[in-house]
Amino acid sequence: MTEILVQSGVEGAVLSAAGRVVDHPAWPVLKDAVETIRPWQSADGSIDFEADGAPAKGIAELTVDRVISAVEELSPLVPHDAAYHRALVADLRRWAETGFQVPDFLDSLLAFQPAAHREDGLQHLVVFPMYTQNGNPDRNFEAVVLRMVWPDWLAELERTRYDNPLFCGITFEDFTAGYDTNSAVLFPETIAVREAPERFSWGGIFCDREAARFRRVTEAAVDLLGLELPDDIRQMVADQDRCEQAFVLWDMVHDRTHSHGDLPFDPFMIKQRQPFWMYGLEELRCDLTAFKEAVKLEAEGVPQARDVQYAVLFDRMFRFPVTGDRVKNYDGLGGQLLFAYLHKHDVVRWTDNQLRIDWERAPEITNQLCGEIEDLYRAGIDRPKLVHWFAAYDLVSTYLAPHPGSRWAKGPDALDTSLPPRKLVDEVLPDEFPLSMFYEALSKKLKHVIASTKGITATSGAEKAAA
Repeated sequence: MTEILVQSGVEGAVLSAAGRVVDHPAWPVLKDAVETIRPWQSADGSIDFEADGAPAKGIAELTVDRVISAVEELSPLVPHDAAYHRALVADLRRWAETGFQVPDFLDSLLAFQPAAHREDGLQHLVVFPMYTQNGNPDRNFEAVVLRMVWPDWLAELERTRYDNPLFCGITFEDFTAGYDTNSAVLFPETIAVREAPERFSWGGIFCDREAARFRRVTEAAVDLLGLELPDDIRQMVADQDRCEQAFVLWDMVHDRTHSHGDLPFDPFMIKQRQPFWMYGLEELRCDLTAFKEAVKLEAEGVPQARDVQYAVLFDRMFRFPVTGDRVKNYDGLGGQLLFAYLHKHDVVRWTDNQLRIDWERAPEITNQLCGEIEDLYRAGIDRPKLVHWFAAYDLVSTYLAPHPGSRWAKGPDALDTSLPPRKLVDEVLPDEFPLSMFYEALSKKLKHVIASTKGITATSGAEKAAA
């Protein structure tokens, strides 16, 4: 397993004693300069000085100088980022000197190595031209101050059981507009570079945003559905720190699962054109693997493990199906499938306008669904691609009703199977598996709650709850 660099106790003490970046006077200066640049940028990150509203080139140069000065002033607070910040300054200067063309920040991306120093509470100051997944699709500049979430118990599980040397659990300190959205990840592949590196060396997930969003939506759904929660689960949902701990463990196991297990020949992590239910099953498989591992860990006395199980169940059943639009919503599909499976096996009951859950049987039946998906994958190695897609469709349609106008639902005879499989993806309806009546009603009642989670953090969630 890849060795993790561990700082000495002296270094760790020095870093822990460093001041908060967001409290330094240079941080609002940096943030304002980045926010000034963002509206000038085109979708690819360049600045078109002939466009309406574009600044004079000299103004753009002065604004980049403000970014550079602020970074250099803040960098001593995060000495572990020193090499990255030197490369960042060089990339910023080159962008300005070459006329603000499409930005290339490969050098600074390669210098940023947060996974090499996973220390709980460690700050990072990050500035990149990038898109924010589930946020801003354009490669605008963003400035983010974050902290690492790496408690000793999690580090031990990663070292001994769930090796994932690239994974970084992180929380927000502050951010620019691209993260005032639904984005909860910091991924290197979103950053503007001249060429993709041979391999990426880190990936960050903001567990504070995930936890705060989960808590707000779950509390609203539980109230709407009249669901009676056991005391320990109710206490977990009310506790931001417990939820963050659950999400960082869930995310770490989920992330590594994409490359573990009996995968079909074409790994799902390789970009390829396929029906969206295949992506839905893959994401659900990874979540249910985290659930299954949490059941094992709970039996071994790991206190965060039970929380993981109910974070998976509630986020998947309450938030995922009714979040986003209905165009090839693969995460929504996975949530619908989990609810329908549990309902068919009498773990979830909707009776007298009240939701009931058989808490004792929930782990067994959830793991049973995970087993069905794993069986599908195991058999996939022996199937042609199109046959595998139909087998996956059969699994989903056993529990979810397809759209009545679907050609895929009518089977291979309704499709021109002489075409390459990727061409048959065009026959998939945007909403191949529509919402059930239950979820249509729930969506109407939860949509404002879900909309309110845009840009949420642990602090903003607490402030709104207090108000």
